[in-house]
Amino acid sequence: MTDHIDDASRTEAFFTLHHRLPRQSPGSDATTRRLLALAGPLPDRPRVLDLGCGPGRAALLLAAEAGAEVTAVDLHQPFLDELDEAAKAHGLGDRIRTVRADMGDLTGPGFPAGSFDLIWAEGSAYCIGFATAVREWQRLLAPGGALMVSECVWTTDAPSAGARDFWNRNGSLRTLPETTAAAVAAGCTVPAVLLQPDSDWDMYYVPLAERVESADPTAPGMEWALAATREELAVRRDHGAEYGYAAYVLRPADPRWTTRPETAADREAVHAVNSAAFPTRDEADLVDALRADAEAWLPELSYVAEAPDGSVAAYALLTRCRIGDAPALALAPVATSPAHQRQGAGQAVVRAALDAARVRGEALVVVLGDPAYYARFGCVPASRYGIRPGFEVPDEAVMALVLDDSVPVPVGMIRYPAAFGV
Repeated sequence: MTDHIDDASRTEAFFTLHHRLPRQSPGSDATTRRLLALAGPLPDRPRVLDLGCGPGRAALLLAAEAGAEVTAVDLHQPFLDELDEAAKAHGLGDRIRTVRADMGDLTGPGFPAGSFDLIWAEGSAYCIGFATAVREWQRLLAPGGALMVSECVWTTDAPSAGARDFWNRNGSLRTLPETTAAAVAAGCTVPAVLLQPDSDWDMYYVPLAERVESADPTAPGMEWALAATREELAVRRDHGAEYGYAAYVLRPADPRWTTRPETAADREAVHAVNSAAFPTRDEADLVDALRADAEAWLPELSYVAEAPDGSVAAYALLTRCRIGDAPALALAPVATSPAHQRQGAGQAVVRAALDAARVRGEALVVVLGDPAYYARFGCVPASRYGIRPGFEVPDEAVMALVLDDSVPVPVGMIRYPAAFGV
C-alpha cells in the first residue's frame, strides 16, 4: 500500500509541476503551423483528433487557423479543464470537444473507424510507443487522411555515455532513419519529416525551469519530481546536440499496390515497363547502364510496384549523384505500365523509393520532370537551394526534395552519373 501511495504522490507531484505551463513537450506555434502545411490539403472543416493534447496549445491553433473541429483527448482531467477554459476564452468552444480517454485504447463509440481527417500527436506517442501509435491510429483516418506524430530521436550515431544512460532509463531512442523504418513497417509512407528547432525546447524548458525554482519541495512526492526534472534539464543542457524531437507527417500506404526493391528476377519486367511507358527505349537502356555503374547503383533504391497478379506495374529508381562534391540522389526514371497508369501505382512506387532513401539516411533527392506531378511528393524548385543543372532546362522542371533537414543542403551544380549523358 505504501508503494501505491508513493506512486500516486509522485504522479500528482509531476502534474502539479506542469499545471498551467504553456506546453507539455518541445514545440511552438510556428512549428505547428509548418507541420499543418506539410500535412497537405485538408477539407474546409477538417475533423482533427489531438491525442495527448495536454492543455491544448495545438488544439487551439488547429481550431482557430485551420477551421478544424477538434476532438482533444487526454487522461489528465485538469489539462482538459484548462483547454475547455481556453477554448471558451478564445471563442472556440464550439470547435473543441475534450474527451478523457486513453490514447492506447480508442475503441469506444466516440472513435469509429475512418472518422478523422487528421490525427495530431505532439510529444505524446511515447506513452504507448511510436510504432504502436502509428499502427493502431491509422484505422481512425478517413480516406486521404494524415497523421502528425512527433518522437524524440537520436541526432547522432554515437551518443555519449551520459545521454545513453539517461534515455535508457527514460525510454530508449531511435535514430531518424530507424524511426522512419518503424513508420514504414507500421504501414505508412513518410511525406515529410521535420527536426524541430532548438527554440522549441526553450518554449518548453524555460517555463518548466522557472516552475522548478518556485515549487514547494515539501509537498508529497515533489522531492522526487523536482529531482527528476532537474536531471532532465541538465541532460538537455549538456547533451542537447545529441537528440531532438522529429515530427513525422505520415499517410497510410496505398493498399492496392505492393512495393519492394527489385530482384534479379524483375530485370526483364523492369525493362519492359520502361520501354512501354516511354516513346523510345532510352529510359529502359538507361536503367541497364546505371545498373552497371558501381558508383551510381544502389540496389535497395531500385523499386517496383506489383499489380494484384504479381506482375510489375510501376518502377522508380534512385541513383547516386552529386551536388558539387556532396552526395545526393537522382530520381529517374519513373515509369508505369500503360495498363496501370492513372491508378496510383506510380505514386506508390515513388513514395516507397523515397521512404527507402530516408531509411538509408539519405538527405537530398533531385528530379527533372513535371513540377505538377512531383510537387505532390514535396519537391520544390532546386534553384531555391542554389542547386542548378549543367544544361539548359526550365527552372521549374529541376526540383529537389530535402529528406533530412538536419543536414545542410549543398549548393552547386548537379553531377549526374555518366549514363545520363549530361
